[in-house]
Amino acid sequence: MPKKVVIKTAQSSASVSDYLNSIESASARRDAKILAKLFKQTTAAKAKMWGGSIVGYGDYTYYRANGDEGIMCATGFAARKSGPVLYIMTGYEKHKALMSKLGPHKLGKACLYLKNLDGVNLQVLAQLITLGLEDLKMTYTVRI
Repeated sequence: MPKKVVIKTAQSSASVSDYLNSIESASARRDAKILAKLFKQTTAAKAKMWGGSIVGYGDYTYYRANGDEGIMCATGFAARKSGPVLYIMTGYEKHKALMSKLGPHKLGKACLYLKNLDGVNLQVLAQLITLGLEDLKMTYTVRI
């Protein structure tokens, strides 16, 4: 029987609006609000806080190799001091051609690091969010 894994980035009842409004830098706050609107329009999901700083959309149950299971947001973002971090859980490897049209960014496995939204193509970003959710749905049950 798998055991449920409790992670610190669990969904909380904290207010997304309060989080967005608490971002100190005016430009970072503006970018976060733009991202919140883009994710809402793209996913049609209600934003929820995950941990103290991730604005997540939808969720899915994942399973570790040992059988343990956990729940995580299906996609989302966090406003960090260094800039927005976007989470597309299946990663970006498959979408290299699209990534070349995005604008300035750096990549982690499931993280997309931006300094800000200046020069970032938001239409491409919306496509990446959609494709990431479609990819995730091929392996997991995604709840929006």
